[in-house]
Amino acid sequence: MCPDFPGVGIHLYLDNYGAFMMAEIDLNEMEKVLQAMGEKAVIASRELAKMSTEEKNNCLLAMADAIEAECDYIKTENQKDLKAGEANGLSSAMLDRLKLTDDRIKAMADGLRHVTTLNDPVGNILTTLTRPNGLIIEKVSVPIGVIGIVYESRPNVTIDAAGLCLKAGNAVILRGGKEAINSNMSLAHCINHSGAIPEGAIQLIPWTDREAVGKLLKMDNYIDLIIPRGGEGLIKAVVSQSTIPVIKHYKGICTMFVDAQCDQKLAVDIVINAKCQRPGVCNAIENLLIHEDVADEFAPKIAKALLSENVQIKGDEKFCSLVSESIPASENDWYEEYLDLILSVKIVKNVSEAVEFINTYGSRHSDAILTNNKKNAEQFLAEVDSSTVYVNASTRFTDGGEFGMGAEIGISTDKLHARGPMGLPELTTYKYIVRGNGQIR
Repeated sequence: MCPDFPGVGIHLYLDNYGAFMMAEIDLNEMEKVLQAMGEKAVIASRELAKMSTEEKNNCLLAMADAIEAECDYIKTENQKDLKAGEANGLSSAMLDRLKLTDDRIKAMADGLRHVTTLNDPVGNILTTLTRPNGLIIEKVSVPIGVIGIVYESRPNVTIDAAGLCLKAGNAVILRGGKEAINSNMSLAHCINHSGAIPEGAIQLIPWTDREAVGKLLKMDNYIDLIIPRGGEGLIKAVVSQSTIPVIKHYKGICTMFVDAQCDQKLAVDIVINAKCQRPGVCNAIENLLIHEDVADEFAPKIAKALLSENVQIKGDEKFCSLVSESIPASENDWYEEYLDLILSVKIVKNVSEAVEFINTYGSRHSDAILTNNKKNAEQFLAEVDSSTVYVNASTRFTDGGEFGMGAEIGISTDKLHARGPMGLPELTTYKYIVRGNGQIR
């Protein structure tokens, strides 16, 4: 059986669950399908904007139940992606990002349920001003409208994005990476067949061709905002092509600075967590800075701990002289987002040099100082130009869930209109509501 794609005479192959794979299609036909998706998303966004908090929460709960009910099916589809990834030489860290287990699928469902407990960001009166002429001017939060999200290999983004956009009253068009196409298809199918959400509210582009992204980024008559999540190449491609405003979720070049005055045992634990707990994510550290006054003592300690976790260490000249197992780091290594068990290490003179290094090589994501010196901590917090800055804690906490936002839409390294972990409030804009009683100008 080959039913038509809704609203367009383009045929799709369907499996028993209805997950779709697009047959061969020329670019004109692709454009027609995308236009139909855009039209449906706009209509759905208007419906979502009128829905009560209770109605949106009921949609989220139904989506969560559907995901759990189809856990075995989702894992079967995910296995197709994992096998293809292994065949194509994906790193172990990337395969870990891609893998869906019972626990991870349950976590996605629980994430949707948690979003129902969060305050609805729509309809909040942000400010009220009464003018001398009696006009009452309210600034009220409203949905953005239709959001396009372009992302790579993590299938949980499909659910996180869908749930958060829906709770904030937005329709969403998703375009995941080819590495996770089967996983994303199965997840999109499950939530769209939960029997709750408006048609067109959550749509997944069924092609992995780059041409689909290029066309999506020109759909400014339907889409209000683009959010790309992925590596440097993806972000740059989206920014260069888009005629729609973009919030960049750029690479995570996170740095940790071990100051001269710190608890070294605690520092070892924090560094290991920030690098090794899950190296394939954007809030894992890629650079480590060590104050020169404690380098002779701390470098061998941290090297021993890192090597026991199978971390490859790249160091500057001073560090390599202290740790024979390290290899020389190049200038390009300081800019590198490894997303793997690789760490670059540099010895610095003081907190000012650490700050300069981070502001030069970092990506404005998450950076940390480990210190017992309050003055140095405050200088670091004030001068590091990143979305999230830590004192004596792992950068792995830069996450919507850990910040109490529920599942995040991503971590913005831009400054407008959102910065850092993006939760529900960051998925709204505002409008002014003006109430009068006959005023004229």
